[in-house]
Amino acid sequence: MNPVRIAANELRRLSSGTLPKLAMAALVLVPLLYASFYLYANYDPYSRLDKLPAAVFTADTGAKDSAGAERNVGREVTDELVKSGTFQWHEVSQDEAAKGVRDDKYSFAIGIPRDFSTALLSSGNFQPQQATITLTTNDANNYLSGTIAKQVAEQVRKTIAEKVGSEAADKFLVGFSTIYGKIQEASTGASQLADGAGKLKTGQQQLADGASQLASGSSQLATGLGTLKSSTAQLPAQTQKLADGAGKVADGNQKVADAASLAATASGDIQTKLDGYRTQLAQDLRAAEVPEAKVQEILSRLDTLRSPVDQANTKIQGANSQLIQLASGARQVSDGAHQLASATPQLTSGIAQAADASVQIRDGAAKLNDGEKTAVNGTNQLADGAVQLRDGLAAGLKEIPNPDDPTRAATANTIADPVAVNSSGVASAGTYGAGLAPFFISLATWIGAFVLFLLLRPLSTRALTAGASPFKVALGGWLSSALLGIAQVIVLFGAMTWLVGIDVAHPLGAIGFAILVSLTFTSVVHALNAFFGAVGKFLGLVLLVLQLVSAGGTFPWQTIPDALYPLHIVLPMGYAIDGFRHLLYSGASMEILGDIGVLVAYLVGGILVSTLAARKRRTWTVSALKPELAL
Repeated sequence: MNPVRIAANELRRLSSGTLPKLAMAALVLVPLLYASFYLYANYDPYSRLDKLPAAVFTADTGAKDSAGAERNVGREVTDELVKSGTFQWHEVSQDEAAKGVRDDKYSFAIGIPRDFSTALLSSGNFQPQQATITLTTNDANNYLSGTIAKQVAEQVRKTIAEKVGSEAADKFLVGFSTIYGKIQEASTGASQLADGAGKLKTGQQQLADGASQLASGSSQLATGLGTLKSSTAQLPAQTQKLADGAGKVADGNQKVADAASLAATASGDIQTKLDGYRTQLAQDLRAAEVPEAKVQEILSRLDTLRSPVDQANTKIQGANSQLIQLASGARQVSDGAHQLASATPQLTSGIAQAADASVQIRDGAAKLNDGEKTAVNGTNQLADGAVQLRDGLAAGLKEIPNPDDPTRAATANTIADPVAVNSSGVASAGTYGAGLAPFFISLATWIGAFVLFLLLRPLSTRALTAGASPFKVALGGWLSSALLGIAQVIVLFGAMTWLVGIDVAHPLGAIGFAILVSLTFTSVVHALNAFFGAVGKFLGLVLLVLQLVSAGGTFPWQTIPDALYPLHIVLPMGYAIDGFRHLLYSGASMEILGDIGVLVAYLVGGILVSTLAARKRRTWTVSALKPELAL
């Protein structure tokens, strides 16, 4: 009996009725149900994050930046998050956010405290504080949502840091432009200073010459004032004598004036009496009935006789007026002489003080002359320094950056985010589901191989009793599971590519490799069932668990504990996953030959173990006829 006939008999046994046919069809669909539905459910969960409810709240009160403008960065961040649509954002209060995360209403919550803007903008005032963002998660809701939330919070933090860093860098570069402008003004001022210093040098030399002349002149002034001081030392006594003499003259003149005044008064009285006598005479003559002509003749002669008296009165009155003026002038001279006598001591004292001061001026002028000589040297140094300052500022101005607006903006962005990641993937899965496909195809293939032997018999009892060779019996028992396993992976790949939509880089190579994986896994599971019987099914589950934890289907296998490294190296599923990754994403490479070699070795080893089991089954024992445990 050949192996093909043995396999055909086993398949005929499974398809002899309607229910067995349905059971065999179900066995073929088990990997499809397991892998395809799982990959469909997890095809691209990141594209549906907008269905994930998340809360955001802000208590930021805002702050003023270094330019004095009012900013509320917390409000800006909240608005950007809500508009982004990356999650199903809900802007709520802080208490509502905490309660929502606790009650599984929101997957996570991001909060911005009231001092967020103050802390974020504090670096511009040289009072740096670290701004914080609160992240509230609840792993009781979902562990991965918390992990995603941490990545979101980190991205928000990075975005804010880049934004603020860009603004700070822009202000920093603007400061360079301001410094450039101010240094340019300073350079212009330094040029003017150098020119002024040159003029100052010339003027200072002239001043030094003037100081020298001042020293010489002040020396002569001090000598002259000294002479004047000694010459006027007796002046107060002499002016006092003059005042005394002038007083006596004034007194004598006053007496003469008084006597003249008496004479003038007497002369005036005589004139008055003469006038009276003339009037009385005229009346008496007229009373005596003297003719009027005669009266006038008499009065005329009387006036002629009176004429010398009138002339004398006129001279007396004129002399009296002159003597009064003389007395008054003499009195003024006397008063002036007394004032001169009173002022002369102050004058002589002032002259003495002026003489003493001239000595000080002479000494000060001498010191000024010496100081001006020193000042000339300092002015020369100042002029030389001003020229050096002008040249230095002109040279330094060329070293200060003065970027235009586009260059400054680009530079600020680069300073805020100096490192960019240029991703160059050798192979790309594209979606989350495609990334998990190698793992779940391998896992589904193992499960498919495992469930086949829930109905299939690993070794044909009829062939054993007929005396067929152990190898043929083993090969025939495996071929039936191999054919069903091939049907499983073909159906699985069809559903995965056409229904789920996972792209395969090299379909033919991937299907061929999947068939090899199925043949290998059915060979291993067949060997376990053939050699260990009912215990083999349990060992198949144990191997499944060991491979789940060591194959590296989700995280890189290097991240598993060191104690599990040998399992990854020894067990076949890790090689199956590695081969699928090469074929699904980038095509076959030389590395896949090692995966194929390991799987072929397991395939051959499984058949050999099954052959050994068939050899043992040729000898019938009580335990074989009546096993202690049957599944």
